[in-house]
Amino acid sequence: MKKRIVIGGTVVTLAVVGLAVAWLGGFLPSQFGADPQRHRSPTGEVPATEQRPGDPEAGYHALVNEPYVSCGMPQEAWSRLAPETDSSDLLPGREGRNAELPYSLTAHVNADGIEIISNNCLVCHAAPIGDEVVVGLGNPFADFTVDARSLVNQVGRYVRGPAQTAAWQHWADRIEGIAPYIQTDTIGMNPATNLSWALMAHRDPDTMAWSDTPLLEPPPETPVPLRTPPWWWMSKKNAMFYTTIGRGDHSRYMLFASLLCADTVEELDEIDAYAPDIRAYLESLSPPAFPGEIDEALAAEGRPVFEANCASCHGTYGEAPSYPNRVIPLDKIGTDPLYAATMTDGSLDRFYKWVDRSPHGGTVRAAPAEGYIAPPLDGIWAVAPYLHNGSVPSLAALLDSRLRPRYWRHAETREHDAEAMGWRHEVLESGKDAAADSAERVNIYDTTLPGYDNGGHDFGDDLSEQERRAVLEYLKSL
Repeated sequence: MKKRIVIGGTVVTLAVVGLAVAWLGGFLPSQFGADPQRHRSPTGEVPATEQRPGDPEAGYHALVNEPYVSCGMPQEAWSRLAPETDSSDLLPGREGRNAELPYSLTAHVNADGIEIISNNCLVCHAAPIGDEVVVGLGNPFADFTVDARSLVNQVGRYVRGPAQTAAWQHWADRIEGIAPYIQTDTIGMNPATNLSWALMAHRDPDTMAWSDTPLLEPPPETPVPLRTPPWWWMSKKNAMFYTTIGRGDHSRYMLFASLLCADTVEELDEIDAYAPDIRAYLESLSPPAFPGEIDEALAAEGRPVFEANCASCHGTYGEAPSYPNRVIPLDKIGTDPLYAATMTDGSLDRFYKWVDRSPHGGTVRAAPAEGYIAPPLDGIWAVAPYLHNGSVPSLAALLDSRLRPRYWRHAETREHDAEAMGWRHEVLESGKDAAADSAERVNIYDTTLPGYDNGGHDFGDDLSEQERRAVLEYLKSL
């Protein structure tokens, strides 16, 4: 069966594979240096910030063609390891070698004339639902549980000649620096936050020069559990990420992994020139329509229930939509506090100060709030699992906390459950500690572990069963 890729609301018959990197550098202006609270934001409403305009069409072209991650595998070595690319893995609008590659990979020729294959953003930001692969949807099956150095070593066996060796070594040195901090213990969790801190630890903030020895104490080796949210929510949100740490110019936060390879301020400036276009493209994306039948009468019954119980945080929808951009305090939302607490307890301030010193001042402020932003709900049917840590496998369980499993894993078929509004999953009797081996362990979602708790957001518990059914039906229409 062929999968369809949904790009900006247009359906294309293609499939996708990938492994991703996330976000371009955002930098805190030195003018905030006198403010003792410059690294914190209050909960409540998030103010809007003027954004640089961009061209969505040019942004798509840049997203799938430009080498914003400029180091990687020499193409000749990669070709000896890579399986044959199926035509269903190709993406429209790509040029040159890129037109032949799975869309999670990008090719370019480096200054020494060596063709390089590197990862791009689409492994984390594309995922299949049925026979569709939706570009912009966070990938709940992205696997960062393997040590990234294993691929580097595999590729290294096939490198030939001094120029290829130099290109491989450049990539290998960067992966060696970040690998200890980006390995997750559960498939579907995204280590991009830890990746950002690890890169800062190895870079001089004034020059962007790389140091094999960390210049700052690196982050903890275990990434806090996080799922990848969909890109199309960016059009409504005034700040980026779950704690709204990304204040100011969003286009300078989007592709932070460019710091993996960009060794000079001039290289970052080149990427920054088209970053507003990429942002404009992401904001032009629309969510996929619910693929099944919607009971219009039941959905109409659910709308007033939703507006009375959910809209004050998540907004309204229809002809005159609104979105409040509200960060909900931890004591009110009640969901796992580890991520928000870690962002605001002072343990990461050395990285926020790194941002202070960086050269792109005057546009971005790194200022998390001690809570989580209530997201828009456009396309919410498609973005399981739920909560910031992906601990709840379905919307039905999100609206009724009694249905939330303590231990679970995705079904091997990776099918979407249109009734429960989530991914089909298996409820387990035990967690990771009882797993027979590591291959089984990484597939288990264990809500008893730090950062993985599935409590909180229990507002739906007060609804009747009929009200919950009606709200679920209404959510299919958003």
